[in-house]
Amino acid sequence: MRFRLFLFFAALSFITSVQAQRLPSNARPTHYTLTITPDLKAATFAGEESIDLTLDAPATEITLNAAEIQFTSVRASGQVAGVSLDDAKEQATFTFEHALPAGPVTLQIRYTGTLNDKLRGFYLSKTPQRSYGVTQFEPTDARRAFPSFDEPAMKATFDLELVLDEGDTAISNTQIVSDTPFGSGKHRVKFATTPKMSTYLVAFLVGEFACSTGKADGVPIRACSTPDKVKYTKYAVDAAQYILHYYNQYFGIPYPMPKLDMIALPDFEAGAMENFGCITYRETDLLVDAKNGSVQAKKNVAEVIAHEMAHQWFGDMVTMQWWDNLWLNEGFATWMEKKPLAAWHPEWNMQQERAAELNETLNYDSDSATRPIRATANTPDEINEMFDGIAYGKAGAVLAMVEHYVGPEIFRQGVHNYLAAHLYGNATAEDFWKAQTEVSHQPVDRIMESFIGQPGVPLLRFTDKAMDAPQSRFYLSPLAMRAARAEQVQAWDVPTCLKGVAADLCRVMEPDGANTTIPEPFFFANSGATGYYRATYSQRQYSTILQLLETRFSPSERILFLGEREALMRAGLIQVSDYLNLLRMVKKDDSAAVLETAAGGLLGVDARIASDEEHARLQAWICMEYRPVYEALGKPSKHDSFEKQNLRATLFGLLGFAGDKEIIAEAQNLMDQLFRGKLSVDPAMTGTALAIAARNGDPSLYEKVRKASQVVKDPGLKTDFLHTLARFSNPALVEATLKYAISGEVRTQDSWVLLAILLSRPETHAQTWTFIQENWKQVQATLTESSGARIVSAVGSFCTQDERTQVEHFFAEHKVDASERTLKKSLESIDACIALRKSQQGELARWLETNK
Repeated sequence: MRFRLFLFFAALSFITSVQAQRLPSNARPTHYTLTITPDLKAATFAGEESIDLTLDAPATEITLNAAEIQFTSVRASGQVAGVSLDDAKEQATFTFEHALPAGPVTLQIRYTGTLNDKLRGFYLSKTPQRSYGVTQFEPTDARRAFPSFDEPAMKATFDLELVLDEGDTAISNTQIVSDTPFGSGKHRVKFATTPKMSTYLVAFLVGEFACSTGKADGVPIRACSTPDKVKYTKYAVDAAQYILHYYNQYFGIPYPMPKLDMIALPDFEAGAMENFGCITYRETDLLVDAKNGSVQAKKNVAEVIAHEMAHQWFGDMVTMQWWDNLWLNEGFATWMEKKPLAAWHPEWNMQQERAAELNETLNYDSDSATRPIRATANTPDEINEMFDGIAYGKAGAVLAMVEHYVGPEIFRQGVHNYLAAHLYGNATAEDFWKAQTEVSHQPVDRIMESFIGQPGVPLLRFTDKAMDAPQSRFYLSPLAMRAARAEQVQAWDVPTCLKGVAADLCRVMEPDGANTTIPEPFFFANSGATGYYRATYSQRQYSTILQLLETRFSPSERILFLGEREALMRAGLIQVSDYLNLLRMVKKDDSAAVLETAAGGLLGVDARIASDEEHARLQAWICMEYRPVYEALGKPSKHDSFEKQNLRATLFGLLGFAGDKEIIAEAQNLMDQLFRGKLSVDPAMTGTALAIAARNGDPSLYEKVRKASQVVKDPGLKTDFLHTLARFSNPALVEATLKYAISGEVRTQDSWVLLAILLSRPETHAQTWTFIQENWKQVQATLTESSGARIVSAVGSFCTQDERTQVEHFFAEHKVDASERTLKKSLESIDACIALRKSQQGELARWLETNK
C-alpha cells in the first residue's frame, strides 16, 4: 500500500528535519530580565534582554528560538557574538570567537520587532478608541516577542519591565512593584519576579484597562476589559472567587501566584489562555451582563474561567515535558472545569453536559485519521495540530472514566500526589499514572497506557451474561466498520461499569475478554455514563433498556445511550428506523440535555440521510410530534428554572428548523422586541430566535442585524448578531455575508466563523464553497495560525462524491497550515456520509411513509 511504501522514506526525512526543530540541550536558561518598549502607533517594539543560563560544556555557539526578530547586538562574557538566523527553524545561533566557559553565562541582547496583526506573539489589538499591545505565546510564539529557549521544559524565572507612553498601563504575570517616570512622556513599569515557568506562559498587555476587583483565600482577583465594557466584568470576579477557593480545597495546594488577573481582549483567537497569573480571554468568554445575561451565557463564562484557572495548577505550576503530552495540560483542565461549577450551581447539571460532550468526543475519535492522545509533535505545525478534540475531549474523558472506576476521593489523592511531586517542574504521562496506581492499588498504569498510547474507540459486544467477541475498534462509518471486521489489531484494558438489576459491577475488561462471564444480570454497560467505549447488546438486553430508560437511567446515562445508538446507526450497525423510534420515546423527557441530544440526532438524520422529499416529510413529522410538547411548557416566565428555559429553547429551535409557522412568527416577534430594546423574559431564546428569523429573513432584516453587530456593546449579544448574518438563506444575502467576512471589516478572530457556519448549512454550503474557491487569495489573507484548519474542518459536512473530489484537489493545491490531519478527517467524514446516505435513505423513506 502507498502508506506503507512511503513509511520508511518518510521516517528518514522526519529524523533529519523535524528533530532539528528542537534546540540543542547544552544550554539551560535560569532567568530572563526583559525590558520591552512598545510603540503602539508605529506597531513596533524594542527589547533589551539578559538571559542567565548554564552551559554544560564550553561552547562557541548558543542556539535559541527567534522569529520575526531583528537583532541589534548580542554579547556574553565580554565578547560580541555573530548572529545567524534560520527562519525555517525559527532559530538564531550566536557564535563567539572564543569558547564560553562551562557553567553560568549571561547573554545580553538588544533587538526590535513588529506588533503583528496575526493574533500571535506580541501583536496589535484595536478598538475604535485606541490600539493595544497584547500577547499570545502558546504554543511556539514567545520567540516572536523575545529571543528565548521556547520549549516547555526550559523553565526559568522572569523579571519584566515595560517602558510605556503616558496614560498607558500594563498587566503581566505578577504584580507591579514600581512605576516611575522615564524620560519625556514615558514611564517605566516594573513587575515582581515570576516563579519558575515556561516561556509560553509569559504575558504582558499594554493599553488602557478598567477592572472589577475581589479576593478569595487572601488572593486579589481582578477581571479587566477595555473601559467601555467594564460593567460586564463583575460576574467573572464572582465566579473566580468561588472557583479559586474550591481548587485550593480540592488540590490541597494553594493557588501558586500572588494575584489573579483575567483580561478580556478585543482581538483574541483562542477562547482563553492560561498565562500564569494573567489569564487572557476572548471578550465573549469573560464578559457577561450579570443582571440581564442568560443563565447559559453565565455558565459558559464560568466554565471557561474554571478551565483556565485549573491550568494554574495543571500546565502552569506543573507543565508537560514536551508537547506530545499536551493532554497533561488540556485534558486535565477539561476534566476539572465542571467540578467547581457542579458544586456552585447544582441546577446547571454539569454531569449531563459531560455526557453530551463524551458523545461528541467519541464520534470525533471514531475515524481512521484520528490520533493517539500522546502523539509525536516537533514542528510548530505539528504542535498546533495537537490542540484538538483528542488533547481536550478524549484526554478529559479518559480521566473521568478512571476517576469513576477508582473512586473520586482516591483519584483526588492521586492528583494531589502528582502535583506535589512536581511543583514548578515538568512531568510526563508516566508520572501521573504512577501516582494514581500507587494510591488506588488498581491497574491505572495499564489502563492509561492502553488509552493514551493508541487511537480510536473500543467496541464491546455483550450478550445477556458475557462479552461474546473480542474487543474491536469502532468506526463512525459503514465502510470503515466493514473493513475493520477483516483485521482486528487493537484492544484495550477497559474499566467497565455495568448497570445491574441488583447492583452495579465495575471491572476491567481485558483485551482477550471474549466470552467473559458476568456474574450478575445487567442491562446497561456504561453505568455513570463515563466509560470511553461504545457497546452493542442482545435483543433481550435492548428490550430491557427500552423498558427502564425513563425510570432506572439517569439523564446522563440516557444522553450517552441516545448518542451511542446514533453512532451505531451511522456505522451501519442498526437501522435509522430503530433510531427514530427510540427518539420518539424520549420526546417528553424532562431533561433539556436529553431532549437536546434527541434534537441533534434528528437534525443529523436530516442533514446526512434525507433527500429533498424526505426533508419535507421529516419536518412535518417533527412539527406533528414536538409542537404539543412545546405548548405544554406554557409561556415563558421570569420564574422558570434553568432546566425549563433550556427545554423551551431546544424545542423552539427544533420546531423553527422544521418550519413551524407559529414558531417562525414568534421568533420574528422576539426579534422585533429586541430591536426596540426590550429584552426577552427568557434570554435563552434570543440567539435561537435570531437564527430562525434570519433563516426566513429579507434584506431589511439583514441590514438591521448587520448594523446591530457593529454597534451593540454587550459582547455576547454582539456575537449573536454577527453569527446571525450567516443564518440567512437568501442567496443574495449569503453572498453579502461572504464578501463581508473577507472585507477586513470583521475582526480576524470572527471572520472564519461566518464561513464555517455557511459551509456547515446544507442550504448554503454549495454557494459558500464556490465562493471560497474563487476568492481563496482574499480568504487566505484573513486566516490566522489556527482558523485555516477550522475552514478545512467545516467542509467535512459535505456529502457528495463530487464535493469530496473538489475538496481533496483544492486543498492539495492550496495548502493550509497545521491542517494535514484535519483534511484527512474531513475527507473521511464525507466518505462516511456518502455511505450512510446510500445505505439508510431507503429505510428513512419507508419509516416516514408509515409515520405520517
